[in-house]
Amino acid sequence: MRIFSERLRILWSLWEIRVMVPLSLILQAILLLIGNRRKYSTRNWLRFLWLAYLSADWVATVSLSLLSSNSSNDHATHSPDPNQIVTAFWAPFLLLHLAGPDTITAYSLEDNELWWRHLLVLLVQVSLAFYIFLQAWVGHTLNLLAIPIFIAGAIKFGERTWVLRSASSKHFREAMFPPPDPGPNYARFTDEFCSNQKEGYVVKLGEETEAPTTGDYSSFTAPNIFPNAANLHHASVFLKVFKRLFADLILSIHDILNSRSFFLNRSCNEAFQVIEIELGFMYDLFYTKAVLVYSVQGVIFRLSSFVCIVSVSAAFLVIDKKDFYKVNVTITYMLLAGAIILEVCAVILSLSSDWTKLWLNKKHNKVVEYLLHPITSSIPLAETKRWSNVILQFNLISFCCEDDPAHCSFLHNYKIPWIYKKFKKSLYKNSKEVPIELKELIFQQLIKKSRSAPKAESWKKFCTCKGEWVLETDKCLDKLGWSIQDEFDQSILLWHIATDLCYYSDLEDNPNSDLAKKPNSLSSRSWKASKFLSEYLLYLLVMRPFMLPNGIGQIRFQDTCAEADEFFKQRKCKGDRKACKASPEVSTGVPAAESSEQRKPKEDRQKKACTALLGVSTEVNPAEVKGDRSKSVLFDACRLTKDLQSLETEKHWENQKKWELISHVWVEMLSYAACQCQWNHHARQLRRGGELLTHVWLLMAHLGITEQFQISRGYARASLIVQ
Repeated sequence: MRIFSERLRILWSLWEIRVMVPLSLILQAILLLIGNRRKYSTRNWLRFLWLAYLSADWVATVSLSLLSSNSSNDHATHSPDPNQIVTAFWAPFLLLHLAGPDTITAYSLEDNELWWRHLLVLLVQVSLAFYIFLQAWVGHTLNLLAIPIFIAGAIKFGERTWVLRSASSKHFREAMFPPPDPGPNYARFTDEFCSNQKEGYVVKLGEETEAPTTGDYSSFTAPNIFPNAANLHHASVFLKVFKRLFADLILSIHDILNSRSFFLNRSCNEAFQVIEIELGFMYDLFYTKAVLVYSVQGVIFRLSSFVCIVSVSAAFLVIDKKDFYKVNVTITYMLLAGAIILEVCAVILSLSSDWTKLWLNKKHNKVVEYLLHPITSSIPLAETKRWSNVILQFNLISFCCEDDPAHCSFLHNYKIPWIYKKFKKSLYKNSKEVPIELKELIFQQLIKKSRSAPKAESWKKFCTCKGEWVLETDKCLDKLGWSIQDEFDQSILLWHIATDLCYYSDLEDNPNSDLAKKPNSLSSRSWKASKFLSEYLLYLLVMRPFMLPNGIGQIRFQDTCAEADEFFKQRKCKGDRKACKASPEVSTGVPAAESSEQRKPKEDRQKKACTALLGVSTEVNPAEVKGDRSKSVLFDACRLTKDLQSLETEKHWENQKKWELISHVWVEMLSYAACQCQWNHHARQLRRGGELLTHVWLLMAHLGITEQFQISRGYARASLIVQ
């Protein structure tokens, strides 16, 4: 029994190719327009771009197969149909579609590693398109018009494979290897040394030092025809050296010294702008065709393909089309117009990129200025958005205080626990823009560390500090050192809970404190920075554990949540399930803005929960009571909170100094996490709007706080001194 009727099957066989080819064009337009938004957006709906990315290749491949089948059937009848010639003319356009847009060549880093598979697909699909072209050859004008499009499609398809190969880890790494250098001729040197000794001369070894060739990190003389032109120049110079970090290569001490001297004399805004531009360039190298588009060959290829498409379109307008079906002619016009529009859009996007701005600044002259005026008046080139400037956050106490929403309970009750856990966690994460005050705090702390080390050998030690340096500087290591001695994930949980408990404890003891009444006070700013980093690192622990050092962080998190959930139920600190209704956050994964009426009950519950926790006596070490079975650190965090609060009485600290200590510890934890995260995880996050962790990692490397540099004799070499 057939599912579809014979009439429906015949109708689909007539229209399937007419549906698939326009669909392929639509998918290319989607990829071109939104493919580059991954660089600066964290919206969850962009995750579904992979569906368009995979579907685009699949639809184009199936369309070529259908065209091949149709051309074979037509060849078997020995009667060439004019409409078969038209459909065969579509094959070169499908090669253009398989080449993909310039804004997205790879969806993930793994796509670059599979470049050899794309090479095989290239050979097969180009051969298939050529077969279709030969099968439909009858000497018609349309056959001749297919030749330029076929050549352009094959070249662009080959470009994509070459770009994927260049961005693969092996070839990206090998491209940065210096030329082979055998060094001075050792055999000839020793022969000369021995010869002079035999002749009775006194021979000594001297040392000649050659000055290393370095980039110009300080001067910038080109006119600023674009905003931040100087920062663009500096970022491009740094990129040539520091992209080695993304290939797991080491830097020379000269690179570190030059970079460090530059950043030590820059403001926070300038430093982070240079880092943002540099990481934007890295995104383009890994996920787009930038390495080819912004080269002489790329300009020639694009100009040639554009001329081919326009000339073919003009020729198609004047040829006789009376023997063709109107629907086929319409689709052909759609393909030609779509190809031109896609080329024009690609040029506009290229002109608005940092690469073009950089080139225009370097090549600035009267001709460039004359050509640039109409472009700048019609295209928004003022400021390019390079990353989301957003960090996602997660709060443990809020997560445990709120009862499960009804839709989460449904998933749990119907035995879908893995979906339930994932869905519930996504409801309690939120996003916040990174404030400039937080960047300033991070920058000043890193500058302080970099300047505190007298020698380059000492810079590496800061990569292993996860709070020790701050506590030792403030002479609190003996009292608080136990909280950072064990695994890093345990330290994050301890300090995360303690940060919330300290805040609510301060409000309880002094409702009129600066934390509540003076949002711009030092205490309030330190608390906000601590809160930002506390919830950000916990978000990484819960949702991005691969970016943190290996450990049992997720096990420790779930055990802590289980103990907190049980404790809050006993003390009646949990929210009402009926009050938790579905909201826009369900679809986006980011909570919608809450009104003060909605926020107040949550804050009251959190305050009540924190007060209840602080009311528990921690004179006995919790680990001695619970043993090692449960990994919960809930009451260890209460103990840490009381140790922090005692600084005000034992050391006579002000509240402001206590919060400065907490914020500085969080900055050091962030720095430690950034150093321990592997380069490929940093590179993967570039396509998800970017991570603050990655910006801190690269900034630390520029300041010399990295383990990826080598101190050696450098450019010194031995020389003979004959006396």
